[in-house]
Amino acid sequence: MGRSTTYIILFRGVGGATSLPVQPLKAALIADGFERVATYINTGNVVLISDAAPGQILQRVAAIALEKFAFSKAIMIVSRAQWKKLIAQNPFPERAVEGNKLHAYIMEQEPDDEAVKSLEHKAVGLPEQFRIVGKVLYYYPPQGASQSKLHGKIETTLKVTATARNWNTVLKLEQLVDRLEKEMP
Repeated sequence: MGRSTTYIILFRGVGGATSLPVQPLKAALIADGFERVATYINTGNVVLISDAAPGQILQRVAAIALEKFAFSKAIMIVSRAQWKKLIAQNPFPERAVEGNKLHAYIMEQEPDDEAVKSLEHKAVGLPEQFRIVGKVLYYYPPQGASQSKLHGKIETTLKVTATARNWNTVLKLEQLVDRLEKEMP
């Protein structure tokens, strides 16, 4: 058994027709042996503390999501330290006040240079701004994501699986991590 670590687990593609009820999900994870679990809104956000390796946690969570909720889309796992880094490395700190417009895309892997150039090319002349730092794409469409021409092209252009959260959610999950850790015995 290793040292317990806090992880943020993000389910991709929850919302609209795909629902993932957070209370039953939380109950299922606790029933599976995860001791400390918290969820945040119905867009597929879980914070949990475990001493298992990230890969093992991901496998267990994916198995539960599939078995109990027929959910089979990608799931990302980010440690507390990685999440703090994600917040600290925000290249658009002046946009953090517009928490519903600034987004962080958590990617399964870093996109290759060609794909990044292709996305930069598609962004020419648009008001949107984006920057990639490791496996995180920070994205700011001043007109809002729903009005953005680039928003729907990010994953396909970069050829990576990703899940996005707006900055309000990013910060809320950070607060949830702090709260869960304070409750630790």
